[in-house]
Amino acid sequence: MQKNQRIIFYILILIAGAAWITISADTTNATAGTSAPQAGFTAPDFTLKTPDGEGYRLSELKGNAVLVNLWATWCPPCRAEMPAIEKMYQEYKDQGLVVLAVNMTYQDDPANVSPFIQEYGLTFPVLLEETGNVGTAYQLRSLPSTYFINRAGIIQEVVIGGPMSEALLRTRIEQILQ
Repeated sequence: MQKNQRIIFYILILIAGAAWITISADTTNATAGTSAPQAGFTAPDFTLKTPDGEGYRLSELKGNAVLVNLWATWCPPCRAEMPAIEKMYQEYKDQGLVVLAVNMTYQDDPANVSPFIQEYGLTFPVLLEETGNVGTAYQLRSLPSTYFINRAGIIQEVVIGGPMSEALLRTRIEQILQ
């Protein structure tokens, strides 16, 4: 291929790439008006139920420090960090800590949730996320994902992955309790 042919070939590739980007761009603006699931932003609101049917709405918990943990029963790091989360909940619940363990039920087997709660002796609310809406609102990319939300409903810290150590949990929880 001669030099002029290569230049024309490269220009055509660039034009095709630009056309593809323009055609495939998401112009629906689907996230307009929603909170960003990152530090400094209001936590996206959700309403979910426990396996027993008790409902929880995140926005109704303002005034409390809230730890939202997105997890699944099949996730080894999720399983590994649950005892530490339970321990921290027992230690700080009287100071206003609320833990919402949001099971990604749409990615999990719902029949495994109640045995998991029993196996780990969890006393905080375990919520069932059956639609994927919370995962979308929180831009879930990896399990576990944990959001530390202060008393004003603002995300202070996001921890993607795990398992989290007791020391990390304690530090983040004490920050959101202030």
